Amino acid sequence: MFKKKIETPFYALIASFINVVLYNIPLFKLGYNNIELSTFNGVLLITSLVITAIVSNFFIFYIAVYLLRHVGKWLLILFFIINSLCVYFIVNYGVLIDRSMIGNILNTNYDEASSFISFTLLSYLIFLGVLPSLFIYRLKYERVKLKPFLLHCSLALIFLLSITYVNAPNWLWVDKNSKTLGSLVMPWSYVANTIRFYHKENKQNQKQTLLPDAKITNDRKSIVVLVIGESARSANYSLYGYDRNTNPLLAKIKDLHVYEAQSSATYTTAGVKAILDYKESNDLNEILPNYLNRNDVEVIWRTTNWGEPKVNIKNYQDQNYLRELCEGTECDYDDVLLYQLKDLIVKSKKNKILIVLHTSTSHGPTYYKKYPPEFEQFTPVCKSVELSNCTNQELVNAYDNTILYTDYLLAKVIENLKQLNEYNSGMIYVSDHGESLGEKNLYMHGIPLSIAPKEQFEIPFIVWTTDKSLQFKNKKTLSQYNVFHSILDFLEVESPIYDKDMSILKK
Repeated sequence: MFKKKIETPFYALIASFINVVLYNIPLFKLGYNNIELSTFNGVLLITSLVITAIVSNFFIFYIAVYLLRHVGKWLLILFFIINSLCVYFIVNYGVLIDRSMIGNILNTNYDEASSFISFTLLSYLIFLGVLPSLFIYRLKYERVKLKPFLLHCSLALIFLLSITYVNAPNWLWVDKNSKTLGSLVMPWSYVANTIRFYHKENKQNQKQTLLPDAKITNDRKSIVVLVIGESARSANYSLYGYDRNTNPLLAKIKDLHVYEAQSSATYTTAGVKAILDYKESNDLNEILPNYLNRNDVEVIWRTTNWGEPKVNIKNYQDQNYLRELCEGTECDYDDVLLYQLKDLIVKSKKNKILIVLHTSTSHGPTYYKKYPPEFEQFTPVCKSVELSNCTNQELVNAYDNTILYTDYLLAKVIENLKQLNEYNSGMIYVSDHGESLGEKNLYMHGIPLSIAPKEQFEIPFIVWTTDKSLQFKNKKTLSQYNVFHSILDFLEVESPIYDKDMSILKK
């Protein structure tokens, strides 16, 4: 099979054609749905998108296989394999392969990644990844000489420049849709955005900029429990008007303050950073737990999740650590975060305490695995990782059960704090981002904030405190950046970077 060799440019052209036909259909679908094809410019633009994709891929593939030889061929195979997986997630979950999505992929763990494995995923991998890779591997080519190589590359480059010039009237459309286009073109979406991610990551790996020293203003015993939710959208909380009773326990608790809020991002790493940062910026500022820990506040971090900025404290407890201590079936869920929590507080020798509980309760796609069986009150539930294969009601049922479980966890936190009579206690619950449940054919989260639906950024922000003397502002909509300054107020910590306008408390 394929005993006869073909020349390098034909090999690159075949590889480019396969790449365009198999992996860039979502890109052309975007163009088809958003371009007025009844006009000349519209026809010119959609035609140019297809031709540009073929020629630009040919140009790069040609250079790769000519200069890198067999390594270039293996690079194409790697592209085809990764392309097939990307297309699966784009088609089935409506994701965009931008920098934030690359961050989600690289920051995931085995449990989350393995939850996506399905027959359909494997089918995409085999038929769109492995089989085309075998074809391109068995196809033999011989290198042309240097002069033809340079001529072919020059002609391809001139053609690309010409087609760009011809489409001058359509530049505005391309600029308007550049982010979406750039996240759908394979394989360059994940190649470019992986480079962008690591560039940003390298900047963030620099040492955090220390904030000005803070001062504890009194020796009153105070404790705040900050609960960071995962993928919780306010639309499915009965506290926010949802027609299902997903918050039966919290609804009975007095002195509960419920705020509308919006997340600063639609993915965990950026959402958690915003919750812990004192202002919105791209700077690597010292985050709240590190800052308070350095200024003599007892800080305890417990997590069943991941993706937070670097937490530099002594008492950091992840799920593996907690599950070794905890006994019982509840330890398999986020209830493990509350294991002997009250005892931990009582043993503290400090008067000011911050506890952060980073949950994973509503993270998909396996919502039905995120809560104990007794919380499966809304049925039937979706038990497939291919969410589009479930009915919308099954999907919503499974998700609502995670909110019901969250309601239980928050009520349990408050009940524990009520028993600590010697402390002024408070709880703040805020989610890292929201979640799509099939609206507009989108699932889960990660769509760039500028074009994300409200389901992915409208989040719950719930506050409770034992101190009856505290007065709360009537803010209409909060951001995640309100958390930092509100906790400084709760704990009565004085700081030069404190912003009273960003606190939810009146002073």
